[in-house]
Formats: sequence, structure tokens, C-alpha cells
Amino acid sequence: MPIKLPFLGKKNKHKQKQQDALQKEALPKHVAIIMDGNGRWAKKRGMPRVAGHKEGMSNVKKIVTAASGYQLEALTLYAFSTENWRRPKAEVDYLMKLPMEFLNTYLPELVEKNVKVQTIGRFDGLPKHTRDAVEKAKDRTKGNTGLILNIALNYGSRNELMEAMKSFLNDVQAGNKSAEDLNEESFSEYLYTKNLPDPDLLIRTSGEQRLSNFLLWQSAYTELWFTDVLWPDFDEQLFEKALSDYQKRKRRYGGI
Repeated sequence: MPIKLPFLGKKNKHKQKQQDALQKEALPKHVAIIMDGNGRWAKKRGMPRVAGHKEGMSNVKKIVTAASGYQLEALTLYAFSTENWRRPKAEVDYLMKLPMEFLNTYLPELVEKNVKVQTIGRFDGLPKHTRDAVEKAKDRTKGNTGLILNIALNYGSRNELMEAMKSFLNDVQAGNKSAEDLNEESFSEYLYTKNLPDPDLLIRTSGEQRLSNFLLWQSAYTELWFTDVLWPDFDEQLFEKALSDYQKRKRRYGGI
């Protein structure tokens, strides 16, 4: 069944055909995005890097709105990695303010759109003002049943895997588990994403083609989609193209 989207112009027949070609049943349930290129976007315009981050934050709203319109189950955004702490302190401090600014500005709209806010990552390692803003958004949207906006903050996949293994070993030592209980399904229950399906589609902007320590376990059979477009310029039409390209792929999961 074709899915109708509010942001596509009704007068544009070409866009309407593209829209009608997207079948709701074949859309990914979970899309993950590495939002790359904010700094380069700013540099190209002779602006400080933080200006690119601010523009990138504004772009998040567009893509969340689009994902909600497609009735996707989850959208995971790589907002701040465990490696990003190595950046200059002024830039890190600014990045830590962006979740607060975004959530304080758009929270009423997220509530209205039935979006549920979640996070993955080392939450205790974030500044208090960042944690407070996120906790407020989680609390306000905990009863929502639409798109899950899953924000990866202070997240690193290798760290996640080590923490999961430590938790499993602790359960073994406590007598709650045995080594024979360990399999792919049971191990996934120790990951940050235990309540989410694995991503069907992972998008990375800015021309880089690597995972950068993002959802390594969860992306074992994820379809990857790369674009040279920098994150602040990644719009609803490019998001639609990524979904359309995904629908053209045949997922074999190691079979034939």
C-alpha cells in the first residue's frame, strides 16, 4: 500500500510518483544515521565549526518529521561518540548544549507528533544540564507510541559490547546465568538497544564510508547507504531516496 507523506508537493507529479512507489510494508522499521559533515559545512562558508553543529541540529527536526511521517518504528541518530571528547573543549562544551537546546525548543512538537525520546550511551558521563534536558524529554514522551527517537550520546559500540559482556559475567558469577545461556539472542539483551530491532538501514552523510564505532553488533546485516552531501544539507528528499534505494535491495542474511 503506498504511503502518503505531507511534505511532498501535490503539484509535483514526479515527486508524487516517487511517493507512490514507496510501499509502507517494505519500509525499514529502524533507520540509523551518522550525521557527519557539520564542521566541513561551516568551513566551506567561512564560519566556525559550532555554526555547522547548530545548523545540523536544526536539520534533525526535518528528518525526525519525515521519519515520523513514514511511520518508521525507530530513528537512531549518532549525536556524540565516546571519541568526540578528544575534540577542543570549547567545541565539546557547545556540543553538550545542543541536546538541551534541541529538546527544549522542539519538545512540544515531539509530544504533538507522538514521538518517544530515548538515548543510548554512557549517560552518567554527560554534564548535568545535558542529562536534565534528556530526562525531561524522556519523561514527557514516555507514553508516546509513535516514532522512537533514539539519540546516541556519549556512545561507542566497543564500549557497549564490553559493558554487555561484563554484565553477563556478573550474572554468571551471581548464579543467574551460565556460560551455556550465552547466544546471539541472549547477548543482545545486554545491549543498550535491547528494546529496539536492529537497524535495517544505516545512512552516513559527508562522503565517509565507515561505521566509526557505531552499532557494530546491531549492524551485522544492516543495509548501508552513503552520500557525499554534508549533514546540514541532507533534506527530506534525500532521506526519501535512501528509503527508495533500500526498497530495491534484496536482503539475503547470508542465504541466496
